[in-house]
Amino acid sequence: MGILDGKRILVTGVLTESSFAFHVAKLAQQQGATVVISGFGRMSLVERIASRLPEPAGVLEVDVQNDEHLDSLADRLREHVDGLDGVVHSIAFAPQAALGGSFLDAEFADVSTAVHVSAYSLKSLTMAALPLMPDGGSVVGMDFDAQVAWPGYDWMGVAKAGLEATSRYLAKYLGERNVRVNLISAGPVKTMAARSIPGFDQFEGVWDKRAPLGWDLSDPEPAARGVVALLSDWFPKTTGEVIHVDGGVHAVGA
Repeated sequence: MGILDGKRILVTGVLTESSFAFHVAKLAQQQGATVVISGFGRMSLVERIASRLPEPAGVLEVDVQNDEHLDSLADRLREHVDGLDGVVHSIAFAPQAALGGSFLDAEFADVSTAVHVSAYSLKSLTMAALPLMPDGGSVVGMDFDAQVAWPGYDWMGVAKAGLEATSRYLAKYLGERNVRVNLISAGPVKTMAARSIPGFDQFEGVWDKRAPLGWDLSDPEPAARGVVALLSDWFPKTTGEVIHVDGGVHAVGA
């Protein structure tokens, strides 16, 4: 018997086996959930990755910048599940021109893309899924600590700060519908998304030196476990929270 027995969960942003989203989907199934996954773009790859999950999972394409995809999401989900108990937002993107030390030169078009995909989409995805959550549920997003400026992270850092603020406002407005909204602020892991960030290798030394509990850049499972815990009924009155799963780096200065 798992902590997600009987739950129906949408996990977005599944692209590779190294991704947080894949590990969340895997753990959720192992804990008893029925899982639907989504990706965008390379859908043949998403289908192939889905086949590596412990159990079959429905697969959808969801582009959070596409209103048609969002407007049809509830109907497309109904082909796989009769409702939802949880949504995992594991979606982020910034154009290269908004990363890598070009903060002062980035054009608004690139900045707006980063904010739209990485922050606003938490709201748009949640609202698209809400018709399938009449009795409430749990929305969990993947975050990276936005309290400080990171080398090369630039406008993605700003977008993550926006994500954190968005989660708090969603928590405020959706509480009356019994929908909890929380974030997991994960330490860095060598996912495909991380490798696309110029200067990502500079993060490694920080975690090696400062994490009180230690940190493995090749292991997404600790953060995935945090997501699964928040999807469960074990946090019934927790919302608007950012929970750090980073080995403790956020809590120490040096």
